[in-house]
Amino acid sequence: MTIDDIKALIAADESRTLELKKTTGELKDGMHSACAFLNTDGGWLIFGIAPKSLKILGQEVTDSTQQEIAKAITGLEPAVDVKIHYVDVPDRPNNKVIAMHFDGWVWGERPHTFHGCPYYKVESTTKVMPHEMYDERIRAHQPQMYAWERQMADGVMLSDLNEKHIRGCIRLGVEGGRIPASAMSAPIGDTLAKWSLLKNGNPTNGAVMLFSNNIDEYPQFRLRMARFLGTDKNEFIDNQRAEGNFFDLLDAGMAFFFKHLNLSGKITNHSLQREERLEVPYHALREALINSLCHRQWEKHNLTGSIAIYDDRIEIANPGIFPPQISPESIKEPHESYPYNLKIAEALYKSTYLESWGSGAKRIMDACREQGVEEPTWRWDGGFVIVTFKRPRKAFPVQGANTQPVSSKQHTTTIPVLHQFHTSSIPVQTLIENGTDEFMTALELANLCGLKNIRHFRKFYLNPALADGAIERLYPDTPNHPQQKYRLTEAAKEWKNNKIPKKPKNSPKK
Repeated sequence: MTIDDIKALIAADESRTLELKKTTGELKDGMHSACAFLNTDGGWLIFGIAPKSLKILGQEVTDSTQQEIAKAITGLEPAVDVKIHYVDVPDRPNNKVIAMHFDGWVWGERPHTFHGCPYYKVESTTKVMPHEMYDERIRAHQPQMYAWERQMADGVMLSDLNEKHIRGCIRLGVEGGRIPASAMSAPIGDTLAKWSLLKNGNPTNGAVMLFSNNIDEYPQFRLRMARFLGTDKNEFIDNQRAEGNFFDLLDAGMAFFFKHLNLSGKITNHSLQREERLEVPYHALREALINSLCHRQWEKHNLTGSIAIYDDRIEIANPGIFPPQISPESIKEPHESYPYNLKIAEALYKSTYLESWGSGAKRIMDACREQGVEEPTWRWDGGFVIVTFKRPRKAFPVQGANTQPVSSKQHTTTIPVLHQFHTSSIPVQTLIENGTDEFMTALELANLCGLKNIRHFRKFYLNPALADGAIERLYPDTPNHPQQKYRLTEAAKEWKNNKIPKKPKNSPKK
């Protein structure tokens, strides 16, 4: 290295990858920066430069100076092999510039510390690394030791695990060729041990998340679900919370999709059987929800995953991060798998709930393309990974569109298949039982139900009935039309006719 190389390095002033010190009298601060370089993108630490004027001063270098530098470098853990350059300053005899380069951090390496404290770079500033960042890097370096899923569960015994779920997973794995048939008759403890879901014979947190009926000490085992009115969170027409293990949450989430998304059916030519499908492909939603539950940061006990259904989109969110190797954009491209919860992912793979690792996003997009639905998008908001599906425009009202009423003959609506139709509450059933196929105002419907408080009626009767697909609007494209009216849907009328038996014509009057 020459003095011209030094001039080229310092030409752009201090930055995220360059730290300048006047002398080795600032050696301790310099080692803080060296540690920060090792934990960020790497960089040059140079002594003998005036930081403000960028004047090359150099300094006298003695054996004592070299020993002090060597001793300071030994304060870095893990140990680093650094080449130190001593560059003569032409117009200052006996003075030298001292330059050393530190390589940047690579995902999976142990984070560096200087005398036990980790540092990192924020632009050109050296900062103490936050605990959360340090813990995340330690976890990446030694997942087998620090991962939440591998820690022994508190207060949960093997008997607390749901044997039905475990046996079901084993059966699916055997049928899928991913588990040997001998596992069908083996004690479930043996299988869980092979899946690294036991520690000293007791369930790990991963086993609890997958199979436990005892979740009292796990407040994060929750799933928030809401159907919002419109395209924001100002008003909801259904708000639920599920709790339980992986399979409980998966079932609750899929049931919520079936409750609030349109379901259509058609007779296929090749089989003459009715083929039913959700407006957004079932397999895409299920894969996204499985990935959300599998890869979330379960150690964040104060956060919960969520499903939010709006008029125009569906959002599935989980507390988590993207692996450093994957971004919200590149996730759509072919990539390897980097599961956050390795043992949970392995168990779900062996039981066929997950397919080949790294193919989840592709499977989701393929299912959407096959049904002619727009591909979803992924994003990270700083705390949650969110996948967003756009609902087909025919599935939701368009604000400001046609405000003319639709005639009875022309009016159509997506009708849930009869065996899937169900009411969400007693008030909805009451509204169906009192409603007719004639369009009525909200006030008229409230009177039929014996209610005078219109706000109460809208909140507990009208809005849930709209969400259930039990009633339809006269002006479907303009929900807030001043002359809006409502009537029962065909599905609600059929449900009503089947639920309430008709009296025989000749039955005696009471």
